[in-house]
Amino acid sequence: MDGHYRGPMRWEALFDDLERQFLQAARLAEDEEVADLTEAEQAQVSLADRLRARVGREVVLRLRDGSDVRGTVLDAAVQWLLVADAGRRVLVPTSAVAAARSLGAAAPEAPVVERRLRLTHVLRAVAREQSEVVVRTTAGDYRGRITRVAADHVDVEAEPGTVVAVALAHVLAVQTA
Repeated sequence: MDGHYRGPMRWEALFDDLERQFLQAARLAEDEEVADLTEAEQAQVSLADRLRARVGREVVLRLRDGSDVRGTVLDAAVQWLLVADAGRRVLVPTSAVAAARSLGAAAPEAPVVERRLRLTHVLRAVAREQSEVVVRTTAGDYRGRITRVAADHVDVEAEPGTVVAVALAHVLAVQTA
């Protein structure tokens, strides 16, 4: 044993030293565990989770075509978000968002109903209203009324008898006309 533990208090000093070493090792292990848990938790966060956390707040979305949608997030689900943009309502599929500014932490896990509320459900509600909309796509804009919502496309009737089937995979936004 080294000279540090000689004398009448050697056992107390030895135990104090061991306790200090143990506490230091425990703190390091706890810090590593917290870092690992934080990293694992962050790895589970999706962009949709962070967008859902912005309900009631401003956001700037850069869409796949390079255009921006900026405004207040009115509602959001896993597959879509609704933004109030300069007096219009803009429905944006989360798959159309290339980047977003002004995001914070993630929202808590979405309730079951919200996770099941798909983009097609919202588009069917828009179709029932028979409102005139502009469907923005990567190939151009289509103005008219949504008359049908299928599994992977919507029909947009620009004028009576003229219907365009628009692939949902290419929809960037659906906005009020």
